[in-house]
Amino acid sequence: MSDDAAQLPTLSAGDQEAIGSWLRAQGIGTTLTDVAPLTGGTQNIVVGMSVDGRRMVLRRPPLHPRPTSDKTMLREIAVLRTLAGSGVPHPAFIAACTDLEVIGVVFYLMEEVDGFNPGTEVSPAYVADAGLRHRVGLSYAGSLAQLGNVAWEDSELAAIRRPGSFLDRQVPQFLGLLDSYRHEHYSPESLTGVGELAQWLADNRPPDAQPGIMHGDAHLNNVLLCWDTPELAAFIDWEMCTVGDPLLDLGWMLVCWPDDPNPINAGSALAALGGLARRGELIEAYRAAGGRRTDRLDWYVALACFKLGIVIEGTWSRYLAGRASREAGEQLHASAENLVALGIRVTKGDNPFD
Repeated sequence: MSDDAAQLPTLSAGDQEAIGSWLRAQGIGTTLTDVAPLTGGTQNIVVGMSVDGRRMVLRRPPLHPRPTSDKTMLREIAVLRTLAGSGVPHPAFIAACTDLEVIGVVFYLMEEVDGFNPGTEVSPAYVADAGLRHRVGLSYAGSLAQLGNVAWEDSELAAIRRPGSFLDRQVPQFLGLLDSYRHEHYSPESLTGVGELAQWLADNRPPDAQPGIMHGDAHLNNVLLCWDTPELAAFIDWEMCTVGDPLLDLGWMLVCWPDDPNPINAGSALAALGGLARRGELIEAYRAAGGRRTDRLDWYVALACFKLGIVIEGTWSRYLAGRASREAGEQLHASAENLVALGIRVTKGDNPFD
């Protein structure tokens, strides 16, 4: 959802040379070739490459890293290592480099996944068969349920889990993020309804449940689908992953599902063909795959609207400060307002996802 999504930076010649030396020192391979940027990573640099003919994907922070960029890489590394051997579709982890002397940032390698991103393309099999388009959503919901049930307590993720109540800190944390956008041309109070939604979430917070692994940004632009079968090939783009309440992933998926209402237009290439599962079917598939109890799902849907709206409102603030394009700013500001309005509808019992 970055305003720089159209740009696809790759590795510089110097970085390629340094990474080649590192690969040889690690015993991973000797010859690095076919380096090319990939779509799908808008906050980080994602490149495909071959190492002695073996296809891999390298992921690293952006050209101008944020203060938390290396920490984000370490979180992604931890979750991919934790998922190894599980039934959750994910890119297989190969190796990581935490030595900043190599290219100045943390990076890691994973296996290339054979699949397509439904936000940008659709395989011929899906074009031809509406049944594939329908069933893949059910597979997606089932995989999300499996993710929330993966054991994490003795993994690297346990070390980076924040103590205390995950649910209790959500509203203050994201109100703080919204306030961080403030400058002379932008007031957080201009996001209509956000205070009302925040108060309802705080007043109606459910008790904390058993913690589980969350993807953190579950929508169709962040998955790869198998070319010929209605299954996920992998969840991708793990930069928002955490240990928290997996029901928020379900709420996020429902909010972002490209069916009316469709506030962020994720998975547009697939959705344009029609035939996708309805949200109620996704919920049933999630339950059938062993997902969490959904009796308080309205709260998680409202929280997803609140958080996602605040995240994308940042581009509007950057536009008003002269640091983002008008087109991106206006588009995402409208989406943020639609998300908050949708969240308020849910709080009043008018849940369009029922």
